[in-house]
Amino acid sequence: MSWWVMPTTADIGFRAFSSSPGGLLREAALALQGIQMSDRGAELLNGHIRHVGEWAVAVPTGDLERGLVRWLEEVLYQGYVEDRWLVESDLVIEKDCFRAQVLWVDARDVELEVEVKAITLHDLAVREVAEGEIVEGVEGVPSFEGPGWMAQVVLDI
Repeated sequence: MSWWVMPTTADIGFRAFSSSPGGLLREAALALQGIQMSDRGAELLNGHIRHVGEWAVAVPTGDLERGLVRWLEEVLYQGYVEDRWLVESDLVIEKDCFRAQVLWVDARDVELEVEVKAITLHDLAVREVAEGEIVEGVEGVPSFEGPGWMAQVVLDI
């Protein structure tokens, strides 16, 4: 696991870490899904039939921070509207688009505990962490030493 729930004054947040921007988007999506699932839902997830697909998100400005928000909004949309619960992804970042090969299960089979209404821009951060640089941990989230990438996201529940 490369993501941790982060304390906030309201709602819920997470920090995710990875060695690459595409890996960071993957970890952030897994954090979003993990926060929503009940413990029982997480235990039973591997027993569901998996489907393969490709999801794409337009990122016109190429802004990784805004792209992360759009990617997480797509994951929410797929889960709540299309009944496709993301369980794994492999992302490619293109100039104006994120493309993901995904594995998903029927969302109606996944037991949820938390409903996420939206991805907020509050305290949003996506950045590269230089070699030897340390991102100090917060309660429940360890420190992270670069090189790598870090994202911090607050979810509206």
